Amino acid sequence: MKKHTKIYLDYFSFDRCDFIPCEVCDNPATDIHHIDARGMGGSKTKDYIENLQALCRGCHIEYGDITDLKDMLKKIHLKYMEVYGTK
Repeated sequence: MKKHTKIYLDYFSFDRCDFIPCEVCDNPATDIHHIDARGMGGSKTKDYIENLQALCRGCHIEYGDITDLKDMLKKIHLKYMEVYGTK
């Protein structure tokens, strides 16, 4: 399991077998997305929960790598953390 996926699962107390909803559309999430992409000139810091978001494949393709939508994804994620976060 990738480190960023473990950080996400641990924060929300998810198990790998749990249903993890896409934070945008509520379909089953398939990816833990870096909102500020590490490999595309984004964050050079270590992984942290505020930058990790569960997305389904469709939302990841549609929204994941579009720089102009980062603020939208951050707002959705911070609200998700507020409602569902355990720490």
